[in-house]
Formats: sequence, structure tokens, C-alpha cells
Amino acid sequence: MGRAASLLWAVVPLLLVATAWAEDPYIFFTWNVTYGTISPLGKPQQGILINGQFPGPNINSTTNNNVVVNVFNNLDEPFLITWNGIQQRKNCWMDGMPGTNCPIPPGKNFTYHFQVKDQIGSYFYFPSTSVHRAAGGFGGLRVNSRLLIPVPFDAPEDDYTVLIGDWYSYDFKTIKSTLDSGRPLTRPHGVLINGENHKVGEADDATRKPVFTMKPGKTYRYRICNVGLKNTLNFRIQGHSMKLVEMDGSHTVQNVYESLDIHVGQCFSVLVTADQPVKRYYMVASSRFTKYNLTSVGLIGYEGAPAEAPSTELPPSPVGWAWSLNQFRSFRWNLTASAARPNPQGSFHYGGINITRTIKLANTAGFLDGKLRYALNGVSYVEPTTPIKLAEYFGVADKVFKYDVIGDEPPADDKNIKLDTIVVSGTFRDFIEIVFENREKGVQSFHLDGYSFFPVGMDTGTWTPVSRKNYNLLDAVSRHTIQVYPKSWTAILLTIDNAGLWNIRSNHLQRNYLGQQLYLSVLSPERSLRDEYNLPDLHPTCVIAEAHLQPGINDGKMIFFQTDPQVKECLNSFSLVPGCLDEVFRSFVTGTIGDIGPVSCKSDQ
Repeated sequence: MGRAASLLWAVVPLLLVATAWAEDPYIFFTWNVTYGTISPLGKPQQGILINGQFPGPNINSTTNNNVVVNVFNNLDEPFLITWNGIQQRKNCWMDGMPGTNCPIPPGKNFTYHFQVKDQIGSYFYFPSTSVHRAAGGFGGLRVNSRLLIPVPFDAPEDDYTVLIGDWYSYDFKTIKSTLDSGRPLTRPHGVLINGENHKVGEADDATRKPVFTMKPGKTYRYRICNVGLKNTLNFRIQGHSMKLVEMDGSHTVQNVYESLDIHVGQCFSVLVTADQPVKRYYMVASSRFTKYNLTSVGLIGYEGAPAEAPSTELPPSPVGWAWSLNQFRSFRWNLTASAARPNPQGSFHYGGINITRTIKLANTAGFLDGKLRYALNGVSYVEPTTPIKLAEYFGVADKVFKYDVIGDEPPADDKNIKLDTIVVSGTFRDFIEIVFENREKGVQSFHLDGYSFFPVGMDTGTWTPVSRKNYNLLDAVSRHTIQVYPKSWTAILLTIDNAGLWNIRSNHLQRNYLGQQLYLSVLSPERSLRDEYNLPDLHPTCVIAEAHLQPGINDGKMIFFQTDPQVKECLNSFSLVPGCLDEVFRSFVTGTIGDIGPVSCKSDQ
């Protein structure tokens, strides 16, 4: 027994080492992106479906899972998906934004492989190309805590995803044509809840299958995300209060609310207890801060409820944006919860870190050559033909864009808008302050890829350094999307320790598409794999969109989706040897492709 015991104790450390080095679990998805006819507002229109679904399928993952999604683009246009709120640590190659990724060509596929590293919470994905999110292609994405990590509430009976958003009944190509012509969009035509629009008192309310079902006495988690195009929406459930437990990936102090204002791009998690009489109830999503009222309802039914329609008396929507501002001020980070933390890992004391740089971004609107454009600090973003990150990676950034075409302060005269590719350079691991100044009449919503940040201040008027006296430097909720009220400002703090290229954007479709976005470039001075991953193997480079490395396929040559005959002929003459790909890419971007002879990239064998 003694020898057996000693052998056991010898094996245990080996098992622990093996466990420590074991790779985190993988989850796999294959998505076919197609067109399909949808009628969410009663009028047939062309939608974008994923595996035939509108909205798309939910992704259910756990902290540190490796998520692998093979996306087949069966549309007639290039297509990309971005993962709203997933930080893509060291891996902006999988962020799915046009500044970092080449769009997937029609008829081709691309495999996203990313890790939901040190994150928990409620997120969603959506198309980042063109105005495709006005046609669908979005869905829920949840990251659960690992079983060994306690969460600050009991496990719910079930977990429901609620995707709310305003919607147009126009085809997305009509929307794009309107914006390209320089005309603004009209107001949205309705609000959807999980892809459907229903009104109060419809004929089949007593018999239609509820969206969600609850057992009397049980508690349920509702993850509510605003995946819309323009409007802040207020969400509430008839006869029920909601206990807020998480937002944008952070556990919160568990305050109880009758309704919640959810701005475009934000996700909230609430606990709802089925403690009311056994019958049917409406959940309600309605527009805020608009002269018009757009409302949609969805059915929630108790198990065993009689076949009766819900009461037609809806809980009232709040009025005015001051109410919404005060609600924001009630949100607090749960500092006692065990969960993934923003980087630096476990940092609660963001209020004690010295600010090294302040960037003020003022959003404005105007006309350029008679066409509507939106701008940040007087510049309206234009997408370059070569993705920004690829230009950086291959050392030809100066041929594609210029850094810092906007300053850290808005210009004195921001009425004259100009077009340019906006890339702000950041210093790795700086602790920065970004102040969003909304000089327009509508509520804004801004998102930052690659990070969580601390929204420490929000008020009316113009920000000054004196405004810091009223910052919340203790328990602001770490999140990725924040609103800015009309003629007001919002300040956020964050450490830019995630090397890569990251999009800062207005979440409003029209504003984003017409220029209200930029990229933050954070380069590691060491250029080390410790800080940022290399360009993945076989990653599309737009000029060279796919390479077949296997002998015997295509005679060992590359397949290109570049339509220029000269480029295509030149590139197809090269063999796949080390360094050839980089040389050809640089030469194409710099305009010297014709100077390369086939000998330059020919193998000696």
C-alpha cells in the first residue's frame, strides 16, 4: 500500500501539469449565408439568412472556448461578420471589420477562429460590410462562466436571448442606394423582437405560441440586445420587474428596474421571476427620444395558462432623456463577483491610474458636394481599397493612408467636412481618456472593438478638465458600448494594452456608413508574439484571396480574385515559395507590380 500510495502521489503532479497545458475546448459551426425572402413587417423583402434562419443561430460558448465558424458567402456581394464586444485579444485578424479583414468574396468561404478569452456575458454578431445588417445576418452570442467560477446569482431555470431593434421594410440595396446618393434615410418602419413585429391585441394572441414560456415560481435570465439601426429602445415586461445582473460582459450591482433604455449595440441581462398570476403577458420594445412612436410586443406565457390574450394595457414608456441619464448613473459594477476581469487582469483601481493622453471626438453632420456625410473632428471616414491592418503588416502603410489626420482636439471650425481614412495611432499600454462630444440633436451610441472601457462621466454641455471632478473612479461598469446624449458628452477610460487595429464607430447604420468611424492602431514596440499574433496562414489578402498549397492543385499556382488582367497574369506566373507572397503584395500596393519578373518568385527547384 505504501508503494502504491507513493506512485499515486508521483502521478498527481504529472496530471496537474498535463491539465494545465491542455488546450481549451473547441466549438465548431458551419454557416451558409444566403439571400431569402422575409416579411418581418408584413411586406416581402430580401433578407440575409444564416443557415436559412432570420435572425441567425445563437452561439452558446463558455469562457476561454475556441470558437471556429466557417462562413460560406453565397451572396452576390463581399461579406464579413464582426463579433460585437468580443475582445479578440492579440488577434484583430478575426475581428471581421473591413479595416482588418478582406471581405469574403461571393462563392467563397472564410473560417473565423477566435477565443472568448477571459470574458463572460451577453453579446451579438452582425455583418460589417456595406449596409448588410439592414437585411439580417445577426444573432446572439453568449459567453457563460466556467462551472468552477461562481456567479453572483442562482442558476436560472432557463436562459433566453431577446434581440430587439428598429427595422426598415426597404431592401438593403435600396437603403444603400439612398445613402450613396447623399440622401438621409426616413424614419424606421417598425421594431422587431427576435425578427418579428407584433401589435397589441392581435387576433391570435390567445393561441399563438409564446416566444418564451415560464414555469410559475421560477426565475429566468433574459439577455436583451439592441441590434437595431438607429433608435434607442425601452424594454419592459408587462406586470414584471427586472433585476439587472450583467451588461456588455460585466456583472452589475443587482438593482431592480421596471424598464430599461437599451441603446444601439448594448446588451443587458436581467433576471425575471414568474411570480404573477398564471396567464400570458407582453414584453414590449418601443422607441425613445423620437417624435414618432414605434412599438412591438412579444408573448410570454406561463405554463398552464388559459388560452386568453394578455391585457392590452401596456406598462408606460419613460419620457425624456434626463430619465435615461439618471438610469445610467444608477448602474454600478459588481466588485465582489468572481468573473473575468478587464485587462490588466483583476484591475479594480482604474481611478488611481494616471491618464497619459486625452482624445476628444466630436461628432458632426454636414454636406460635401451636396451629399450628406457624418464626421468625427471634421473628417468623414473613407474605406481604403487595401485593409489598413494588411498595409501595416506588410510595411506599406504610407501607400494606403496617413496616421493621425485628426488631432486629439476637435477643430475650431468643424463645419467644413473633408474625406479621409482616419487612423489614430496609440502607444501600447497607455492609459487613455476618450471624450465623446455629441454636438447633434439626437442620441448617439459609440462602440470600441478590442476592449472594455470604463464610462466614468456623462453630462450636458461641453467637457472641460474640471469635469473630471465628478467622475466615477470606483465602480463604473466595464463595457464596450456607450451612449452620448444630445448636446452632451461622455468620458471613458481604458488601458490600450491589446495590440492590433480596432474600430471606433457610431452604432447608427446611417452615420457609420457615411463616415462616423475611425480606427485605433495599437502597435507593440517589440512586435512580439507575446503581444500580437502573426497574420494567420492562408488569411485572405484581397489581392491574393486564396492560395492552394497542395501539390497537383491548379499546377501549384495561386488562385486570385483580383480582376485587373495585368495583375492576374503577373501573379499567376509565380510559384508558391517563401517570401513570394509578401513581395507580390507589397508590389501591388505600391504600384510596382509590373516591375517584378517571374524570376523574382520562382523556386530554384
